[in-house]
Amino acid sequence: MVLTDDARLAPVVGAAEAPVPVPEPGSAIAHGPRIPGLDGLRAVAVLAVVAFHLAPAWVPGGFLGVDVFFVISGFLITTLLLREVASTSWIRLPRFWVRRARRLLPALVLVQVVSIPVARLVEPDLTVGIGRQLLGALTFSTNWVEIAAGTDYFDESQPELLRILWSLAIEEQFYLAWPVLLVVVLIAVRSAAWRVRLVAAAALVSVLAMTLLFMPMHGTGVDPTRVYYGTDTHAFGLLLGAALTLRWAKASPVLQGVRARVVPPLALAGLVALFVLLRSDSPLTYPLGLLAASLLALALVLACDAARTEPTWFTAALETRVLRWVGERSYGIYLWHWPVACIVTAAVGAQPGTVWWGVGTGLTVLLTVVLAAASYRWVETPVRRLGFRGAGRALLAAVRTTAVVPKGAVVVAVLALVGTGAAVTSAPSRTATELAIAAGVQAAAGQAAAQAAAGPNTATPAADGAGEAAPTSRAGGPASDRLPFGARQGAQVSAFGDSVLAAAAPAILARYPRAQVEGVVSTDWLDAERMIRTAKREGRLRQTVLLNFGTNAGFQLEGSAAAARHVLDMIGPDRRVVLVNSVGISYWVPDANKTLDQVAAGRENVAVADWHTLVDEHPGLLHADATHPNLDGVEAYTDLVEESFAALE
Repeated sequence: MVLTDDARLAPVVGAAEAPVPVPEPGSAIAHGPRIPGLDGLRAVAVLAVVAFHLAPAWVPGGFLGVDVFFVISGFLITTLLLREVASTSWIRLPRFWVRRARRLLPALVLVQVVSIPVARLVEPDLTVGIGRQLLGALTFSTNWVEIAAGTDYFDESQPELLRILWSLAIEEQFYLAWPVLLVVVLIAVRSAAWRVRLVAAAALVSVLAMTLLFMPMHGTGVDPTRVYYGTDTHAFGLLLGAALTLRWAKASPVLQGVRARVVPPLALAGLVALFVLLRSDSPLTYPLGLLAASLLALALVLACDAARTEPTWFTAALETRVLRWVGERSYGIYLWHWPVACIVTAAVGAQPGTVWWGVGTGLTVLLTVVLAAASYRWVETPVRRLGFRGAGRALLAAVRTTAVVPKGAVVVAVLALVGTGAAVTSAPSRTATELAIAAGVQAAAGQAAAQAAAGPNTATPAADGAGEAAPTSRAGGPASDRLPFGARQGAQVSAFGDSVLAAAAPAILARYPRAQVEGVVSTDWLDAERMIRTAKREGRLRQTVLLNFGTNAGFQLEGSAAAARHVLDMIGPDRRVVLVNSVGISYWVPDANKTLDQVAAGRENVAVADWHTLVDEHPGLLHADATHPNLDGVEAYTDLVEESFAALE
């Protein structure tokens, strides 16, 4: 991702007169001192992204940190290119791309050869689709590869190991195209003002593309990954940063005097507010939220640039040692934090808010910092200073000595490469969750077919008007009392739900083989209305009803809470109903469970099975997606449902 440009920009030595308009030797762009505050700004951005991935309920808008990086990158890359034009009257493209490769590739390759084999050992599910992800990583096309694969960036229940490389792909595509386009702009457009207008217009086109492509998605429940991942729809931050550089190439800093002291803290406060308040599923995010974050980042970059000639307390705060340290290593922190989080979360197996989740989060942060620092010192810095060949020769020279560490490093590197190849070739094609859901759907379908072949169930009530069903006795006559849950192997049980119920279906049917289980992947409370209505109309809604919806979005879809209440009204007060609440690391899970309690409140025939608390108290009941029950989990799930129905009796 961004994080790839050194804030210390090389000074121009004797700027020559160029054949095209270039920055004046005395302008801000032509100067070469280190830009104060940029490392601190990087630190703020990367911390927001890390917080979003580790604690989305606290920082739901932390993903906007990527847009801050985009603006910084567009500004710095254009600054570097304009300085080269001022110095040499041209842009040496191969040299520019080699510098980018030196900065990006060492850490990127290291993260892959370490995280892929470790993930394969700890949790094989994390390596499903790893071949596709590796292809995207090595060709800097992760964003388009994942768009083609139908990936949902904001779905925490599908933790792809190399997911965060989408932004690095956009930046690399920008690095390849922008130098060429900049040369064309400098030659073809003589007016500095029109250059700015042209680049700003390109940014506006990107904003409009995001708007137009997102509009059909709004309100349909479709995720926004296409507009978030797309280079065409998410390049405006990079272009705005580039336009900023072109605009002030011949002018003194715009933020001076009072503005330099007031605007930056207000911009940072606005950015932090977006981090805390904006959500990935809000229609305001695309593109208004992302654009607002980019514009606020522009103001902060301007403040940092102005501080080269007029330092302020604000940039001094960004220059604190801790923030500078984090900012300098922000590229490695960004690359490492997500694979480490995936692996640690799978190993710990705990839910948000629990003690073990806190332990896992702390371990993730510690490992991320240690790995990023080690990568920066022993891998990234040597290659950046010496080049690939120089760093290779230095390592070879060290290996030829009696030093043990370099030799050990070579052995570990070879093993990591071999392990990566083995992990990619042996990676499973489907996750354990997918296999469990498929087995559950198959088991339920087989049971339904067997029941249909056996003829009408003597425990299935006859219609008593309007599709209602009344309990019957063993002899077929009306029963004065309801049969208890599980009576006659679950002949009184109807279960409806989404993929969590589908995953638990084998355990439910093993214990109650005459139950009817209808678990359908990706259904929600809006679908539940249709399912219950159909079951009533066909006379197969039994006396004991289990409902498990909300795994995919809780009550985020408009009308979901009303749909849940309507479902309970359709079922009626004469049946026992158990609602199962949700688990997962999505920010909306706590609110969804509160809403479910409110839906059930005041209904004596309805109970809520607290699956969330059970999973909190007993880590290890879920698959790696932290959402669906594993083999131990489905047994615990069935026990909980049985206890909940028994409480209603």
